Amino acid sequence: MTIQWFPGHMAKARREVTEQLKLVDIVFELIDARLPLSSRNPMIDEVINQKPRLLILNKMDLADDKETDRWINYFDSQGIRAVAINSFEGKGLQTVTKAAKEILAPKIERMKKRGIRPGAIRAMIVGIPNVGKSTLINRLAKKNIAKTGNKPGVTKAQQWIKFEKELELLDTPGILWPKFEDQAVGYKLALTGAIKDTVVNMENLAVYGLRFLETNYPDRLQKRYGLTVVGDDIQQIFNHIGEARKVYTVGGEIDYDKVSELIVQDIRSELLGKLTFDFTSEQHIEKADSVTD
Repeated sequence: MTIQWFPGHMAKARREVTEQLKLVDIVFELIDARLPLSSRNPMIDEVINQKPRLLILNKMDLADDKETDRWINYFDSQGIRAVAINSFEGKGLQTVTKAAKEILAPKIERMKKRGIRPGAIRAMIVGIPNVGKSTLINRLAKKNIAKTGNKPGVTKAQQWIKFEKELELLDTPGILWPKFEDQAVGYKLALTGAIKDTVVNMENLAVYGLRFLETNYPDRLQKRYGLTVVGDDIQQIFNHIGEARKVYTVGGEIDYDKVSELIVQDIRSELLGKLTFDFTSEQHIEKADSVTD
């Protein structure tokens, strides 16, 4: 399956981000804690260049805790400050402002020595669709300012969000790169909802999800579906799940489309536990190096 999704508004968003960079002190790069590598947009590195940044791993409540800790340590070892949060429940938000102040401490100190009184930190939030940018803004502002939605492409225009005295945020539409060099990245993004379901083959996505569980979380596969292996006979696996969950068509046959949707939704809704799809293995670290160089 080839996934390529680059709506016109995203190309415009890239230009706008480039133009507005000079107005901000720091970039908040928001990524999905389940996909610390796959949800990082290589395009953003090119756009923000040397601007100070804070990497925010959102949706930590859905990710494998041990893997999240490993990724934070890895990014720190690469000179990239990283924090983990759950913007939906407002957990870990205090670390965002604290980390931003620490990153910008040298600049703030230089301003003070020149007799300039530092104002509020101005930050730009960037990231791929459906990573939780608007939810984070609303939590920080303590009111519903930015539009939110559990689907990609909700934010369509930039907007400044001011709150308290310490921080001003520039929200931006989600930016997704136009081509996936590694199709596994496309599958992972689709599994977590970063890509619209309408452009994805749900049966192929469900099969990818099952095989991922078989390899990395076999205990979850066993507990949820009573499966020890996926094997090559996918129809048999779908029949097993369809019968167990009573997913039938009007004619009494297994509804494979609904079984596919059921599997994908199970993965997205934490019914299979906390899952991380990128691991700090040698393979992933090599790719991360190419992103951060």
